[in-house]
Amino acid sequence: MSESILLRDVEGGVATITLNRPAARNALSIALMTEMESALAALAADRSVKAVVLAANGPAFCAGHDLKEMQELEGRDAVAAVFAQCARVMTAIVRLPQPVIARVHAMATAAGCQLVASCDLAYAADTARFATPGVNIGLFCSTPMVALSRVVGRKQAMEMLLSGQPVDAATAQAWGLINRAVAPERLDAEVAGMAGLIAAKSPHTVRLGKEAFYRQAEMGLDEAYAYAAGVMTANLLARDAREGIDAFLTKRHPRWEGC
Repeated sequence: MSESILLRDVEGGVATITLNRPAARNALSIALMTEMESALAALAADRSVKAVVLAANGPAFCAGHDLKEMQELEGRDAVAAVFAQCARVMTAIVRLPQPVIARVHAMATAAGCQLVASCDLAYAADTARFATPGVNIGLFCSTPMVALSRVVGRKQAMEMLLSGQPVDAATAQAWGLINRAVAPERLDAEVAGMAGLIAAKSPHTVRLGKEAFYRQAEMGLDEAYAYAAGVMTANLLARDAREGIDAFLTKRHPRWEGC
């Protein structure tokens, strides 16, 4: 039996999903995206999972869409369906109740770069590179642009999109595409440390906070403050907030109930 194209593991409240098409540089085939949709839906419903790590096997993190597969598609509807599926995967990451951390060990291009930009946090080996090179083959990275332009500045996003040239991990960090670039041998510890830190927080509070972050970012200033005040009010009245405040005041470790 052939090995799964998407590996799944849960340990200590942290789930790891690993792209596993190394020979295809983890290109996002229809089958792989279908597996990702299923895995993300299952994780969203699993209250035992507090954080999610998105990793990959092989020489690349993700090379974007599977161009060989795309070339074989017939008709506008078939092509549109692939991009619609990709959008569902990316939005599922953003809307997942748990924070998602990208563990980027190598090159991430096109929809692979979009995948990194869609994650809540991203840590990369300092040897990794990032690119939206579609323009080089006559296919502008319009859908990767959506996620990219929401995490880096406009000028930086346009430089990547128009030039098609890769940027190194240090530049990606400076531009805000990733949180931190570290030596390859430190990447696992960096990701595990952050995942463990998040997993130790109140899952109810983290869920509220993640959803609120993305919702307020699309609002005007006054609307955002009104919305955030409502979120904080509900948060303060939750059991975990009461427990956390009492634990802080009495100098003890909180016991989260997840509500």
